[in-house]
Amino acid sequence: MSRKFFALLTLAGIAASFASFASAADMASGYEPAGGGGELAYDWSGVYAGVQGGVQSKGVPNPFSSRSGWAFGGQVGANFQAGPLVYGGEFDGTYSTGTDIRLGDGAELEQTMTGAAKLRAGVSLDRTLIYGTAGYGWAKLKPKGTVVSDDQWKGGFVVGAGVEQAFAGRTSLKVEYLMHRLNDVESTVVGGATRSDDVNTQSLSSASTTASERRPWREYPPRAFSSRFGA
Repeated sequence: MSRKFFALLTLAGIAASFASFASAADMASGYEPAGGGGELAYDWSGVYAGVQGGVQSKGVPNPFSSRSGWAFGGQVGANFQAGPLVYGGEFDGTYSTGTDIRLGDGAELEQTMTGAAKLRAGVSLDRTLIYGTAGYGWAKLKPKGTVVSDDQWKGGFVVGAGVEQAFAGRTSLKVEYLMHRLNDVESTVVGGATRSDDVNTQSLSSASTTASERRPWREYPPRAFSSRFGA
């Protein structure tokens, strides 16, 4: 696996670990929700759905490269919140105008459809959410160049990170980077020879979502201690 894969996986783990530590610290200090007179904090919990669009390629996503493809799709998910920790799951699917994957020696594949089932965890900074994500994804690959085998679906790990910003009401906008790893992609080329390749594709996308159950605000006091701490 590539160094980028491990770097992003580590980033996702750090984000989740930091959020868990922050939540535990709040609990230990007696930090509790209370009504009135406190600092307003956004509540990310709830079910959401939305649309997304972006660019994907075999290398760094570049909208000006002929090898990159524009991707459009949708997503649905759910968030849960415990203090500053936000965690949940998400399903997404996209259609690409054509992401060219060069395998070498004239062999190419075109990635046209992708989907993923992901877990994500991050830290809420009021209306801003910083998170890491990881899961399992799949992609439809079509032959190009000297590849003569049929269309195929392949699956593999997905890992990435993103930033989401909430706005008034129940809407939010996020930007997310993902790397999709496809192992042992087998192809038949002109002449009947077969080859097996490990493929990494990357995407940079923006999504707008609307929550159906999210409470827009929740009040937290600047610091609240339980009576056992003498405050």
